[in-house]
Amino acid sequence: MSVFTTVTPAELAAWLKRYSLGDLVELKGIAAGITNTNYAVSTTQGKYVLTLFETLQASELPFYVNLMAHLAHHGIACAAPIANQRDEMIDSLCGRPTVLVGWLQGEPVDVPSPTQCHALGAMLAQMHRAGETYPGHMPNPRGPQWWTAAASELYPYLSSTDASMLRNEISQQGRARFAHLPSGVIHADLFRDNVLMHGDRIGGFIDFYYACNDILIYDLAITVNDWCALPDGQIDAQRAQALCAGYQSARALNAAEREAWPLMLRAAALRFWVSRLWDWHKPPAGELTYRKDPGVFQHILHAHQQRGDAAHWL
Repeated sequence: MSVFTTVTPAELAAWLKRYSLGDLVELKGIAAGITNTNYAVSTTQGKYVLTLFETLQASELPFYVNLMAHLAHHGIACAAPIANQRDEMIDSLCGRPTVLVGWLQGEPVDVPSPTQCHALGAMLAQMHRAGETYPGHMPNPRGPQWWTAAASELYPYLSSTDASMLRNEISQQGRARFAHLPSGVIHADLFRDNVLMHGDRIGGFIDFYYACNDILIYDLAITVNDWCALPDGQIDAQRAQALCAGYQSARALNAAEREAWPLMLRAAALRFWVSRLWDWHKPPAGELTYRKDPGVFQHILHAHQQRGDAAHWL
């Protein structure tokens, strides 16, 4: 479990007096967090998720918090932030900025079905369309500039073969030009553990704290890479086709997006290979930390490199 800031029941009970949510019943750490601390909070009136931000400052949070409120208002299945009695959606606890959201029904799935992938794709496209009217703007903090800088510090930890693979992919991505592709608000981290499924229906998207403005099909590629990957890094074609079909049922891709798709799948794999390498070799100081295997996305990237043209999934 990733818990970087410890909150005691007594501290939370006192903090909850700022809200109109009843008295504390139970407090449990949530294992999914890598960057932030997350707790499941049960009160006499309901269940909620409390996030304490370990790196983001309170001044950086309005983009994400207002985005979740905007998307929920437009019918997207996501957790809406809850305001305290001062009508503030951003609060503080234990010296950390905090956000409290409602608990959504559903559970993450380990091996999604094509039907679930289709539903996911459709909701992702609807989210992209709802984001068109969101006035906030946030450049991607983990885009090409970040992964290039991070990789320069990681090369000494890697074998010569892995370092060469990483350098070559970063070089090729650096030569690509994607400015002409449709862009907007993206989730940027829509992995299986950030989607709650209620049977074949989307219960909700969670953890919007990597959301930013970037290329829309990059978000689709990130999602395909996690939801459709097999243990050897190959992509399950049936799931990928269903996810992409679901997406295009709500937002059709243009010819330029289709052409860029194979390289975008590689960019999405590269980003998470680098971030997991960073967490593995340069972990943040924490009480309890959980690191994910960087090799998963190295294998996915290698499979995309070997495959070449993957446009048939579209």
